[in-house]
Amino acid sequence: MDAFTLTVASALAGTIMCCSMGLLYLASSRRVCLFDWALAGLFFALNMILGACALKYGLKHFLVPAFGNMFYIAGHYGVLAGLRRHLGLGPRWDILAVLASAVFCAHLVPAVQASVVCRVALFTPAIVLINLSAAWLLWRHPARETRLSFLPMIVLELFFLAQQSLRALLIVYGERIDPAFVAGHDLQTWGTLFVLVFLSVATMSCALIVTHDQALALKRASLTDVLTGWLNRRALHDIATRAFRRTRRGSEAIHFITFDIDYFKSINDRYGHGVGDAAICHVTRLAANALRGNDALFRIGGEEFAVLVSGSSLPHVRGIAGRLRELVAASKLDIDGHQVRMTVSVGVAALGAGDGKWEDILRRADEALYHAKQHGRNRVSVHGVDLPGWQAGPRAQAMAG
Repeated sequence: MDAFTLTVASALAGTIMCCSMGLLYLASSRRVCLFDWALAGLFFALNMILGACALKYGLKHFLVPAFGNMFYIAGHYGVLAGLRRHLGLGPRWDILAVLASAVFCAHLVPAVQASVVCRVALFTPAIVLINLSAAWLLWRHPARETRLSFLPMIVLELFFLAQQSLRALLIVYGERIDPAFVAGHDLQTWGTLFVLVFLSVATMSCALIVTHDQALALKRASLTDVLTGWLNRRALHDIATRAFRRTRRGSEAIHFITFDIDYFKSINDRYGHGVGDAAICHVTRLAANALRGNDALFRIGGEEFAVLVSGSSLPHVRGIAGRLRELVAASKLDIDGHQVRMTVSVGVAALGAGDGKWEDILRRADEALYHAKQHGRNRVSVHGVDLPGWQAGPRAQAMAG
């Protein structure tokens, strides 16, 4: 395939990237990174359209390579900007504005206008740095669940910067290389072919990153309570099952802390369900401050909550439960001119030698919670300490179910 045909094909690939990312952006406008990638596709398409015109009509004016190189660098930077925005960083389009201005000013120098070698030597390092930055940004991202979706883009960026560097070396040091080798490789055609591959794979990689992120968001939504942001019963089953299996393979202890808001029905009846929802959110915010960051927090009922604690001793877990109770009791909710004071009753249970499933621990924590309510509320009860041999009543059985 000749250089002109490849250039036209690459222009179409850039247009496809621009249109596909733009349509995805319109369908999901919260994903602003799609707009950045649409701009990247547009820049690549403009670069290739200029290249095709130059090949077809023999354009020699210095503005043709000037704008062509500006669009080319802008296309690569657009990919990086979209990745930065996807990861919650600023896209920093201001950097591109400075870089594009520098590229244009460089083309005003007669030596740069007259020499392709000079232009390649000047601008290739910028392109390689942009590609390397994109690959490094994705590679160092700590979220393991997203790294697989980043892998095609990482490989693409590294592969492209490697061929870009090799091609630049062949152009800059062409006189020192075997002429037969250089003659057997049309560097312009080779470069355009790699741009075509880059645009095709980049479009798929960008779409993969966004769709994978949306799938993770849907999964998190299915496992999360909408009101509080805590995990729900479905997540409790999955996480507790894995924790119980790990415990049975090793020696790590696990505990459950369960708690609910005392006299919550009276809060709803007196102030309304809106204040009741605010009260639940207030308590869960306070509870999250009292609990360690690596504990799994669950809303298992209307005003009932559970916490899975791994790798701690029973006295330490009881201390956590005590801080939770004290923090809620010491804080009041100010809403709509009302000051609502709340307390919680808390139950604690540890893994027992005879436990065959994690539900056994949760059931005993519920029994301890019911014991705390039966003995005055606003207190912590520990199964095996405060209620040795105590049997669950009807309400505790319902809570455990």
